Amino acid sequence: MIDLALIGLTRFIVGGQAHWMGSRAEMRQRIYFANHSSHLDTLLIWSALPRALRASTHPIAAADYWGRGAVRRHIGLKVLNGVLVERSTQGPPGAALAPLRNVLCEGESLILFPEGTRRSERLPGPFKSGLYWLSQEFPDVELIPTYLDNPSRAFPKGTFLPVPISCTVRFGPPVAHHAGEEKEAFLERARAAVAALAPEPIG
Repeated sequence: MIDLALIGLTRFIVGGQAHWMGSRAEMRQRIYFANHSSHLDTLLIWSALPRALRASTHPIAAADYWGRGAVRRHIGLKVLNGVLVERSTQGPPGAALAPLRNVLCEGESLILFPEGTRRSERLPGPFKSGLYWLSQEFPDVELIPTYLDNPSRAFPKGTFLPVPISCTVRFGPPVAHHAGEEKEAFLERARAAVAALAPEPIG
């Protein structure tokens, strides 16, 4: 019941309408990767998915935000079905990806933000390498670029509550796997796939 109330509240305040542009809402194992501009982003994508997909889709969320306080942690883990990761994880290369690999090994899907931090710009910035390594290790998992329009205006940095500005979630066509593709080339191609979903600026 909490999830339905949260979805209803999100849609009432900021909309979060889903636009499937080159892909469809199907029961397939996927990584949805999106631009990141506010703490509202996770909730927007999760709410835009049909209920059947939400059950098997896990947002990757920063533990220093979603793990802070009992209420926020409950929403992040129990309601959003999220996986909390430490952004400052120390250890061998790739250690931070272990929780994400575990989800994919179980046949479930992920929502992640490859920029690694929030940005206020309209187009996404450079992607970190995690998406590349996951795509190499799990080549059968479909990669769905996702663009979030307006969340930084609806939930500006430093605010406590969102403001009623309409947001949309655009799901693009899958990004193809190219065997032997270099990391930098893949990450730029993935970033460009998200940027291509952005609406043209007004004025």
